[in-house]
Amino acid sequence: MDKTLDDPLIGALLDGRYRVEQRIAVGGMATVYRGNDTRLDRVVALKVMHPSLAADTDFTGRFIREAKAVARLSHPNVVNVFDQGADGRAVFLAMEYVPGRTLRDLLRDRGALSVRAALDILEPVLAALGAAHRAGLVHRDIKPENVLITDNGMVKVADFGLVRLLTGTEGAGDAITSTTSTGTVLGTVSYLAPEQIHQGAPTDQRVDVYAAGILLYEMLTGAKPHTGENAMQVIYRHLNEDVPPPSLAAPGVGRELDAIVATATARDPQARPWDAVELLAALQRVRRTLSPAQLDAEPPASTRPTPQYPTGEVTAVVDRPVERTSVLDVPSELLTPPSRRGDETLTLTPQRPARRRRSRAPLIWAAVIAVVLALVGGATYVLSSGLYTTVPSVLGQTEAQAVATLDTAGLRGTFTQQFSETVQAGQVMSTDPGVGARARKSEPVKVVLSKGPDRVPVPNVAGMTADAARQALTAARLTPGTTSTAFSDTVPEGAVISADPAVGTSLSPNAPVSLVVSKGMAPVPDVVGLTKDDATKALTDAGFTVQSSGLNLFGGKVVGQTPKAGTPQPQGTLVVISFGLF
Repeated sequence: MDKTLDDPLIGALLDGRYRVEQRIAVGGMATVYRGNDTRLDRVVALKVMHPSLAADTDFTGRFIREAKAVARLSHPNVVNVFDQGADGRAVFLAMEYVPGRTLRDLLRDRGALSVRAALDILEPVLAALGAAHRAGLVHRDIKPENVLITDNGMVKVADFGLVRLLTGTEGAGDAITSTTSTGTVLGTVSYLAPEQIHQGAPTDQRVDVYAAGILLYEMLTGAKPHTGENAMQVIYRHLNEDVPPPSLAAPGVGRELDAIVATATARDPQARPWDAVELLAALQRVRRTLSPAQLDAEPPASTRPTPQYPTGEVTAVVDRPVERTSVLDVPSELLTPPSRRGDETLTLTPQRPARRRRSRAPLIWAAVIAVVLALVGGATYVLSSGLYTTVPSVLGQTEAQAVATLDTAGLRGTFTQQFSETVQAGQVMSTDPGVGARARKSEPVKVVLSKGPDRVPVPNVAGMTADAARQALTAARLTPGTTSTAFSDTVPEGAVISADPAVGTSLSPNAPVSLVVSKGMAPVPDVVGLTKDDATKALTDAGFTVQSSGLNLFGGKVVGQTPKAGTPQPQGTLVVISFGLF
């Protein structure tokens, strides 16, 4: 029986606008439904808080305030929040509906992923978290169930239900706590950072970095690093054991990724990257050092689950009625052996029944009907097999291979292309109708070929102002990263000297790009009052050449310099120093 039929919200109209259509997920804090925005006529996901939590005014207030904060976070890898409201005891969010499946579904089906697939998924997750962290938000519940992969391979982070606002911009002022006064831990036990478990311990965005490290370990090995018979055993291991290197379970994983996992999951938060942007930058630096063979190496068979093939109903020809088993009421006395029915002796001598002549007409009509049914069934089968066939599997094949496979089945295909983070370029990623479905031979099968990962070249931003460079990166679908400064003889003050990664490097959409901005020409150091040796060292360290003027008797000190101290000069400029006695 479908228990969703008992859900009182199915069919309800929340806030006079959102029609609840179907329950799609139940979590510890809320239930998610597929709904329809009747005002804009679009499909939405409706996240409705459990009534027991909605009755807590403090919890509801936090939920509403933090939902509004998340709604202001606009990022292509974050599930958008459209609206928030309350209808009676139903406190809800209206969010973007994402068709596809979760990372948990992918891991359940495939087990461990290749390094390329794992990085292709984790990079957009970190990009989304980086945008949240830079906006002052911490997710606190990163896990495979909250990572959605759309039908076209887009990765989105969902369920900011445990999000918390940072109270400042940096330092200890950013601290938040993840435990309640009663010691209740908020989060999912397999992905909790140690500081989330300690009573009253301050936490910040590095709890998301820790969970992302666990996520990477699980994708590379197909298993969680910390397991136990109950939640308390898992918590104990989080607190007392380091996450093991993924290469122990998956030998194809290199030491570079072992180091990334170890750094992200350090038990001391001070040893982790500051936020997801820093972890993403480190991950991409490591990725550029890996060869295609290392990226595409198949995980060992031990990290893959036993395939489970779904079953379903298929159309069949039935050429005679089928008898069904029924429950019959049999009198109890008939269940007793005849020799034990009282003291009575029964005669078991068989008696020949009198023969009666039966009419053969019913048998003749039955035979005629059976022949007609057989003929009709056979004709239906022949016509059906002539018009329809089963779509063969062409997933992972090239276009030429798919054309040949479909032709063998009496089908033809129409081919389109889409980007994919998980399917190699040129290979089939999906078909419509799907594999195993019945299709008319006269209608083409829609086949989608992978264009490979969507990659964006770093634009040339050298010479632009910092603001203009950030706008250019955003327009190129990249994320402006950290900005540092340096002196330059050729680049005016305030203009961009260089970008990291370098111009032309291909990156995933929304990947961070760091900028180096010019501080202009270096100022001449003030060396008046220094000895000749000290003055010469200070000037040469700053990039200038030195010439002495006048006599330097008895260890005299510098009494003058040309150009004057603080004057901006190109590197290599000659600075003349003069001496005197003090």
